[in-house]
Amino acid sequence: MSPAAAESEIKAERDVLGSADAGPAAVRGGALRVLGFAAASLLALGSGALLYRHLGAVNTGRYTSAVQLVALVAGVSDLGLTAIGMRELSIRRGEERVQTARALLGLRLVVTGIGVIAVALFAAIAYGLTLAIGVLLAGAGLVFQVWQGTLAIPLMTDLRFGWTSLFEVARQLLTSILIVALVLSGAGLLAFLATPIPSAVAVLAVMIAIFRRQLPMGVRFDTGAWRALLKPVASYALAVAASALYFRIALLIVSLVSDGHQLGYFSVSFNIVAALFSIPALLVTSAFPIFSRAARDDHERLAYAIERVFEVSLLVGAWVSLAIALGARFAIELVGGSAFSAAVPVLAIQGISVGATFVGTVWGFGMLSLGRHRTILVFNFCALAAIAVTVGIMASVDGARGAAIGASAVEVAAAAVGAIVLTHGRSHLRPSARVIPKVLVALLLASAPALIPIAEPARVALSGAIYLLVLALLGTFPSELRALVPLPRRDGRRP
Repeated sequence: MSPAAAESEIKAERDVLGSADAGPAAVRGGALRVLGFAAASLLALGSGALLYRHLGAVNTGRYTSAVQLVALVAGVSDLGLTAIGMRELSIRRGEERVQTARALLGLRLVVTGIGVIAVALFAAIAYGLTLAIGVLLAGAGLVFQVWQGTLAIPLMTDLRFGWTSLFEVARQLLTSILIVALVLSGAGLLAFLATPIPSAVAVLAVMIAIFRRQLPMGVRFDTGAWRALLKPVASYALAVAASALYFRIALLIVSLVSDGHQLGYFSVSFNIVAALFSIPALLVTSAFPIFSRAARDDHERLAYAIERVFEVSLLVGAWVSLAIALGARFAIELVGGSAFSAAVPVLAIQGISVGATFVGTVWGFGMLSLGRHRTILVFNFCALAAIAVTVGIMASVDGARGAAIGASAVEVAAAAVGAIVLTHGRSHLRPSARVIPKVLVALLLASAPALIPIAEPARVALSGAIYLLVLALLGTFPSELRALVPLPRRDGRRP
């Protein structure tokens, strides 16, 4: 069977987006992605705890700068094509869908390669040859990771998130094993920056072996097809580039206006919250194929989906912010040790920006599903300018802590403004605010363990239990969350 025929057959069997199963599938998919992400994050934190102690404060700052330059390439070179690819593959069929997937892969590989070379040149000028070589090594790993991630887009549009989560965890597991081995062998900075290469190659090979007959595997280097993908979304591509800069501009500014120790403190805190910044996108992209189909066919369904995702994002984001504040000291000591104790208040403050990001991400994907690319562009560039100015001023006054205050203030403002922008002229998309007072009450009561002299992990666990209990008593959880716990019906059968 040809790849096109196989893909068409699978699509015919698995068109869940237009069915009543789409919502529960998205909820389960979001849960799987978050669980997979949590597992990968624990692996990263465990290996990172050894790595940061091995490198020390100054080399940790250099390592983080190199890694974030490559992460910047990952964000900018994406050009919004992952989200656009999910949207397009959600509404296309047959051979057209296959050729679109292949062109998307070719475009992403080329743009990522160019981006890696560009940041390596920047690193050579700004930081020296050694770090530039490290950026090239980490960038090579990124190319293979992008390859595997782009091949997985058809799986995500079919809401098959179990496989994509498994691949992400496997890649992080391999990377963590390599880091531990290198720490034990006393390796230097460049060796650690090269660890993404073998782990990404291994996961890519496994994915190709499993899905070679089910997914479009070819690479299409067709400038005409690339222009067709980019032309209608050029403004969104610029918006994504601004967004990629937005999440990392604080770190780059601190590296330029503060000393090495302030950069080290901010880097350790940033590495913890940077991982958490990915969770909102994991939750919302699980529902994004539904957003896209509903934006084309049924705006009433779109409004319902946005409201439900907003409620879940607010519930989770509020708790994450509180948990970070309650467990900041434990997290810093676990990851960096006592040498990084000055980073504790930095992390507690940055937790606010993580919570705000959960809500802001919903508005961004809502605008994208409606094709409001220019609106997203203007919004993201305004936010980028705001965070650059605010963090620049605050970091020069109060170092890492000032940078955290500035970044969190801008993120909270962006989340509030994003809701206004999405619903302007589309009042039917405005979600109900009924859940907000309930979340505030739950947060207030869940903060009580901060007054109890117990170990921070126990404090966070107790706070989480109180938070969930209060939300349950107030009837706050959306009905779709029942998909995670399929309780028996009255007839004794499971739904």
